[in-house]
Amino acid sequence: MSKMYLSIAIMALVTYIIRVTPLALIKGRINSRFVRSFLYYMPYAVLGAMTFPGILYSTGNIMASALGGAVAIFLAYRGLNMMSVALGGILVVLLVKVFL
Repeated sequence: MSKMYLSIAIMALVTYIIRVTPLALIKGRINSRFVRSFLYYMPYAVLGAMTFPGILYSTGNIMASALGGAVAIFLAYRGLNMMSVALGGILVVLLVKVFL
């Protein structure tokens, strides 16, 4: 049981260090447009990198997943709400799996 607590404490410490280090090292406003734009877009890139493989391998059929993801991206680009986007992607995946 003590190994589990030690593991949790180490993971908490590592996570804390990763989050606090930028705050401790960067003093003041960041003036570089490149660094500011990099930090602005980084969460979106990380979210995409984590989500995209999950989309492709979620159904067991990469073609159905890719078509569902493409339809969801198209619907989101058209400005539909999140529920419509999700249901549209799911419907396409269902139709592809049933008919192919």
